[in-house]
Parts: sequence; structure tokens; C-alpha cells
Amino acid sequence: MKRTFYNIALALAVVTAGSCTKIDNYKGPDQTLQGTIIDAGTGLKLQSEVSGDNGSGTRIKLLETSWSSNPTPLYLATKQDGTYINTKVFAATYNISAEGAFVPLVQTGANPVDKSQNVEVKGGTTTVNFSVEPFLRVEWVGDPVLNSNGTITAQCKITRGTANPAFQNNITDVTLFINSSPYVGNNIYDARYVAKITYSGSAANAILGTTLTLTTTGGALPKKDYYLRVGARTNYGLKQYNYNEPKLVAVQ
Repeated sequence: MKRTFYNIALALAVVTAGSCTKIDNYKGPDQTLQGTIIDAGTGLKLQSEVSGDNGSGTRIKLLETSWSSNPTPLYLATKQDGTYINTKVFAATYNISAEGAFVPLVQTGANPVDKSQNVEVKGGTTTVNFSVEPFLRVEWVGDPVLNSNGTITAQCKITRGTANPAFQNNITDVTLFINSSPYVGNNIYDARYVAKITYSGSAANAILGTTLTLTTTGGALPKKDYYLRVGARTNYGLKQYNYNEPKLVAVQ
């Protein structure tokens, strides 16, 4: 009898142990999702800063709609040049949009707007591009110049990137960012030499379309290569910067 009870107990233990073990037989994330954020007014890549899921720079928002009507958002980082690529995305159906210093692609309220894209990601590589209206358009005027005193002077022009008055907010500042690597912007810069002009209220409207001159601060720059770009932002939302492309200046 004892042997019978032992066998029964052993069998139950095996069944219980087996029921606690889950086998992950789902296929891993092996899809590539890529694309470009494009300035609708120029057709050029929209300059930004290297981003993540913290709201800095441009980010790609994914809602996996394959299994839920109310999914938790996932975010993909973008590069400075307005492109993005992620090679570890699950094959699924997604609602995809982009967020950054441009007119929101998805707007709620009395006059809702939805320029997100419903996309089935499968087959290896899926490309999803977005055409957006930046709050501001920042353009170089000539090339940055190394001055005789070791500082660098740069000129730029700032215009509105959208004709939508709801998103023509006041400009708060224009900043000349500088760094010793190509990765330069509000998230990475050498604070010793940055030049910044701040504005109150609508005062910056007077600079729109004009040539603006900025010179690095902090005295003579040590001899090395520097990358510069100008960022300008409005007081909308997260107050993110619009940029021109980085330019290299060699201080010798």
C-alpha cells in the first residue's frame, strides 16, 4: 500500500512540475523596420537629434494592433539625419506614427487629424516614411568661419516650416551647438563654447527670414575638429529643437 501511495505522489509531483514549465515557442523579433522623416516643404530629410523613448528628438511610435485594440506604445529611436532603422521588430500589424518638432501627425479634438499608418511588418524589411511640417526650418547661410581669435562664427536663416497658425508658436531661443564628434545637438554638446540667444514673447518674429549671426563663447577653441549645428525651438509642447545639418570646422 505504501508503495502505491508513493507512486501516486511521484506521478502528481511530475505533473505539477510539468505544469509550471512554460515553453517559449514564439519566434523572436527578426524583422527590420526602417524609414525617413521628410520635410514636406523641401523634400529633404528632417534634421533632429539622436533620440530614444524619452521624448527628445524625433521618435517612431508603434502600436501593435495584432492582439489588442488598446496596446502599450513602443518607441524606436531615430538618427540625426531623419532616418531610422531597427532590426529587432516582431512580425505583426502596427499603427505607426512619428513624434517630434513638427505638426503632430495625430491630433484629437474638434478637428481630428490622423496621418498615422497601419502597416503589416513581415517579409524581412518594411519601409515606412513620413512627410511632416517642421515648426521651424533652420538653414545655413554660407559655412561657419574660424576667426583669428580662435572662435567660430556661423550664420543661419530661420523660417516657419508650417503655414498652420495653430503651430506657429513663439520662438524661445536659437542656439549654436558645438561638439568634437558629429553627434551634436541639445542632447550632446560642449557647454563651454555654445552660443545662445533667447527671446521673450513674440520678439523673435523679427528675425524670421533674416540672416542671424552667432559666435562661439568661451574664448579660443583648442586645436581639434569641431562639429556645429544651429537649433531653434518654439514654446510648443516639449519645446524640441529644429536643426540644420552638422558642419565640420577644423581648428589648427
